Amino acid sequence: MKKKAKILVGLSGGVDSAVALYLLQKQGYEVEAAFMKNFSEKVNIKGTCPWKEDRLMAYRVAAQLKVPIQTFDFEAEYHDKVVNYIFDSYKAGLTPNPDVLCNNEIKFKLFLDKAMKLGFDKIATGHYAQVKEDKNGWHLLRGKDPNKDQSYFLAGLNQKQLSKAVFPIGDIKKPEVRQIAKQAKLVNADRKDSQGICFIGKVDLKIFLQQKIKPKVGDIVDTKGNVLGEHQGVWYYTIGQRKGLDIGGSGPWYVVKKDIKNNKLIVGHVDDEALYNKSVQISDLHWLAKEHKLPLKAKAQIRYRQPGQEMVIKSPKPPLSRGLYEVEFKKPQAGVASGQIIAVYKGKELVASANIV
Repeated sequence: MKKKAKILVGLSGGVDSAVALYLLQKQGYEVEAAFMKNFSEKVNIKGTCPWKEDRLMAYRVAAQLKVPIQTFDFEAEYHDKVVNYIFDSYKAGLTPNPDVLCNNEIKFKLFLDKAMKLGFDKIATGHYAQVKEDKNGWHLLRGKDPNKDQSYFLAGLNQKQLSKAVFPIGDIKKPEVRQIAKQAKLVNADRKDSQGICFIGKVDLKIFLQQKIKPKVGDIVDTKGNVLGEHQGVWYYTIGQRKGLDIGGSGPWYVVKKDIKNNKLIVGHVDDEALYNKSVQISDLHWLAKEHKLPLKAKAQIRYRQPGQEMVIKSPKPPLSRGLYEVEFKKPQAGVASGQIIAVYKGKELVASANIV
């Protein structure tokens, strides 16, 4: 990337994106900032997104660094693409991953397109991930800090998006990021990290979903069919969930299946075979750079911060439907949920992703 490239930095109000902006400025790039307004009380969905505090902090950081900043209002698009996706997925019995979709559709699509139209060369965010270029294209690598690596959330990006992405803190560990912020006396140096999707962050998931998915009482049963209690709606639970079941007996209990058709929530113990999967089916297999030949031995994550699990992606064979592939794990995996994203790694590079069926 040439010096003096114009880079638009997505400022969230958090310390990570603030340090990303600070570092790019120090390195001599022409930088400006933008705050993405994705959710507010205007939408007919109640949540707890502190967007006003976040925007104020983003503007304070930009003012401190003497960097121009503007606000992009993506609220309507975010509601259509991400919020509706959450409700639709849970209603269908799936477990969605809105963080991945937000990166695909908002940050590295709408935000990127806006930046390009405004004459910027690249966009930058505070993600803990790295992008490298070689003769085979652009490659997404894990962040240097194993405790903060966020490459999983970027698993749906393509070559165009990767070619325009800059992750200034991807090769820095979190404690060092905090230290840089303090040394630079950034106004948000001590601000706590945000947790999860902003508008669900402090809201009970069941209460949030009940705004659009009405309760439907049914039985909670064990894997042998014994009735243990009642649920208010199978869609309010996630596979592998332990808390919030409110049933007694010889627990702890874990959700192993959501039977939407019969309105039953099936639970089991931690040593119950029903909780584990040795293989899963995946769809929409997406290669971030070059396509690898199958079968492919690699490591994969089925959730954020999970250590890489040895597995093989196999070519589709009958009775698999067209477009479906099979992933076979070396060790059975607990809490595999349909609708989640599987991220495939070769070494530190994230090479592919897919939806768990």
